[in-house]
This record gives sequence, C-alpha cells and structure tokens, in this order.
Amino acid sequence: MDLDRRPIVITGAAGLVGQNLIPRLKARHAGPLIAIDKHPANAKTLARLHPDIRVIEADLAVDGAWREAFIGARALVLNHAQIGALTEAPFIANNVTATRNVLAAAKAGGVGYIVHMSSSVLNSAARDFYTETKREQEALVVESAIPACILRPTLMYGWFDRKHLGWLARFMARTPLFPVPGHGRYLRQPLYVGDFCDLIAACLETPRPGQAYNISGQERIDYIDLIRAIRAATGARTAIVRLPYGVFWALLKVYALIDRDPPFTTSQLAALVIPETFEVIDWPAIFGVRSTPIAEALRETFQHPVYSKVVLEF
Repeated sequence: MDLDRRPIVITGAAGLVGQNLIPRLKARHAGPLIAIDKHPANAKTLARLHPDIRVIEADLAVDGAWREAFIGARALVLNHAQIGALTEAPFIANNVTATRNVLAAAKAGGVGYIVHMSSSVLNSAARDFYTETKREQEALVVESAIPACILRPTLMYGWFDRKHLGWLARFMARTPLFPVPGHGRYLRQPLYVGDFCDLIAACLETPRPGQAYNISGQERIDYIDLIRAIRAATGARTAIVRLPYGVFWALLKVYALIDRDPPFTTSQLAALVIPETFEVIDWPAIFGVRSTPIAEALRETFQHPVYSKVVLEF
C-alpha cells in the first residue's frame, strides 16, 4: 500500500479541533480519515457533515472494537480531552485512561507517528483537574516510544466552539446584560482554531518527531476587549457590565447546582483571572501557516454560511 494513502486516525474528532481539522485535511487530500469520538450527538453531526469519512462512536476509556481502526494507520492525531467537569473522575477517564488505551492500540497497530494536542496550561500557574491530567497525558505520549510532535495551544476559538467563545457569543445573543468578572483586564492570547488546524496539517505533511511547540495566538488582547470584539462580529446588542469577582463566583456556583455539566466553572474562572502570558514563537514562519487577525477570524467564525450555524452539544 502506498504510505501516503494509509489512514490518519483522529481521536476526539467531533469536538472543536476535530470538526475544524477534518474539512481542512479533506481540502488538502490528506488521505483516508478515521474519526473517533464518544459523544453520540456530536459524532452524528460529524458524520452528517462528512459522509465520505469513517466515523466511529466509541469511549476510548473502555476497551472495544475501536482498536482495529489503528491497524495499518499512517498517523494518529491524538486530540481527545476532557476540558470541563465538576469532579476529577471524567478528567482521569478521558485524559489519562483513554490515552493509555489509544497509545497501546496505536503501538499494536503499527502507527508510526503522532501529532498530539497538548495544552498551554502545562506552562501556566493554574492547578486544577484539567491541568494535572493534561500534564499526565503529555507524559504518556512522550513515554510511548512512538515518534510524536507535541503542540501546546492556548485557548482556541472558531467554528463549532461550544465551550469558550462560541458559548459566550450564544449567551450574548440572548441576554441584555453580559457580565464580566472584576475589571476584565485579564490578558488573553486566543488562538484561531482554523490556523491551528492548518498547523496540524503541516505537521502531518512534514513530520517533526521529538519536537514540542508552544502555540499561542500572535495577538494579545484583554478579556473585556475580546468580549467587545465578539459582540461586534456577531452584531449582538447586549450591554457589557462588570461584576465583582465574588459575585461572579457565587453565580457560577449556583448555576452548577442546576447544570451538572456547566460550560463555565469556578475553577475556570480562577484560571481566567490569573495574570499570565504565554510564549509567542514565530509559528507562521516555522510551519508556513498564516496567522489570521482576531477581528477577521471572529467574522469567519460567526458569519460562515454553514458551520457558524452548527452548535455542538455539551
């Protein structure tokens, strides 16, 4: 078999990165794609949008027939992750146990290369379930002995964003007042997922085994100004109001009693207000990928005729 026509397996394929990556890989004729995700509704959405690829609905933390998808695969995009939850167990299951299982299946199947989606939180001051289990996940990839390129992105946004800016935009569209914690001057370096997916594709086309890159947005913007930019891109008319941090925290705590899987938690609030910046490397030059300006990327995100209208489930 021609090496270039061997499949590429993508885990966590029905989430933010996977849903953005697949159309971009298809546009590059990257070869057969096998997409794996455990979320029933989002996996069905992925299959509906891309009937020409193989979509497997499976929980990677549980042994199953999904392992056969790795046999003879050219590369693995290890992209599955638990981002938010109120307890530690889902983070361990999805970031640690599932990763051990996937790496074992990849090794048994002869997969020769991994592009791993790690996270910038490994370099942050945050200490929470997500940060600790993502650290363990990256360590498992490094120790697997399968050649791997590791990418550590900052907060991402784009089509199919259900947890971050996409949720904020939908909330903004249905409320007359949009609360911002404290003064709102929390420096962010958001990364457009479209650019990040082009970067993943570049890593697949030109393998970089043994390398790790911190991938942050090239622009720095305060959180409150980012909220204003989202309002401009979506045409929302909501008023932005500042709330004391304690009040904001209490509201999230109450909301968590109503919603068992809230899109924004008190631990994420604590991480939001930590004053920190991330390393900015010249990834556009390193990988030959354009950095899309924030204002332009937000317009692409919220004004695309098809993808901007697709809302993934939590």
